[in-house]
Amino acid sequence: MTKQAGFKRRVRARLAKTGESYVTARSRLLAEHPGTTPDDSPLDWMPEALHISNGDATDVPGTGLARRVVYWRDILHEGPVPEVAPAELRRIRADYLTGYESMERAEAMRQFTERDQALEANRDGEYVLWFEADLYDQLQIAEILARLADLGVPAERITLICIGEHAGIARFGGLGELTAGQLRELPHTNACARLTPAALELATRGWAAFRAPTPGALGAIAAARLAELRFLGEAFDRLSREYPAARDGLSLTERRVLAAVADGAPDAGTAFVRAGSREPRPYLGDTTCFGRIYQMAEGPHPLLRLDPPGRPAELATGVRLTDTGARVLAGEADQVALNGIDRWIGGVHLQGHHVPWRWDDGTETIVHLPGKTQRRARQRAAGPGHPATPG
Repeated sequence: MTKQAGFKRRVRARLAKTGESYVTARSRLLAEHPGTTPDDSPLDWMPEALHISNGDATDVPGTGLARRVVYWRDILHEGPVPEVAPAELRRIRADYLTGYESMERAEAMRQFTERDQALEANRDGEYVLWFEADLYDQLQIAEILARLADLGVPAERITLICIGEHAGIARFGGLGELTAGQLRELPHTNACARLTPAALELATRGWAAFRAPTPGALGAIAAARLAELRFLGEAFDRLSREYPAARDGLSLTERRVLAAVADGAPDAGTAFVRAGSREPRPYLGDTTCFGRIYQMAEGPHPLLRLDPPGRPAELATGVRLTDTGARVLAGEADQVALNGIDRWIGGVHLQGHHVPWRWDDGTETIVHLPGKTQRRARQRAAGPGHPATPG
């Protein structure tokens, strides 16, 4: 008798004795015998699990492997994600998304509440997560796994299906590009992993680091390597590069957009495409990118000039680098010292003209700049022959 048949026989013997469902009997056997490698077919247990994905573009229901699917829709790398209780976080995120995506607040709250309730209601069952390698998804994975850990769900009842590439797709954009048949094959590949306590622990640390009021713990997550969460470190490294750089006050996204305009991108749509092509993973949607472009055209010292001016950037909005933008892009002036910043990255609120946390290209880490270094940045921003404004 094969190993698969042996495991299935044990599960079925238990459910015949207890009256439990297959998935419950399976979960409890795994909990009682840590280290067991279940080799039964996904069709035997996945349909009873709670499946979680980043959005309905991924045809999880069409695979025949899922009866219940929850979508975790939230762009966590944008807006505030402070260290507060789940109910308060739902309110904060709903408020942010209402302005960011013109979403009805009541609808956002309904989605968040139903999502969280479904996660908790399944705490005695199995979970299957369908996600991708990019930052958007990796932050959602960290949140979900931290929530499951808080609920006391053991790691062996959580299966993660996560890919960053797929055969035959040159620049893989996400699970939404795959057919239901292709998705159905993923549980039989190394993209599918039953999690270990180490994975839950790392995800929990990552979620805490992301939500902390200072970024000091992000570097340790970026440097972490664990096979089950193999994309998490890469994602946290990309997140860290959104901090204003020590040399020019620009985030990596802002620098790539300015470089695209300097290289001749005539409009916001072209700048978005060219900046996005520099990303190894999908990262920025057009709405977010156009918002960044508009912000760089505002303030006392605009880096970009838009045509038509004074209106939010859209696909066909003309863009041109200003002289100040050219100076900042060359590292001769500091964007934050010039125009200030008001941005949340997780639990960190970067605000004002003198933020201490900066990305250092030399060490490839977030560093805390002393006041003297910040004064030098303000002097560069003021330009030659002009005194720096007092701090």
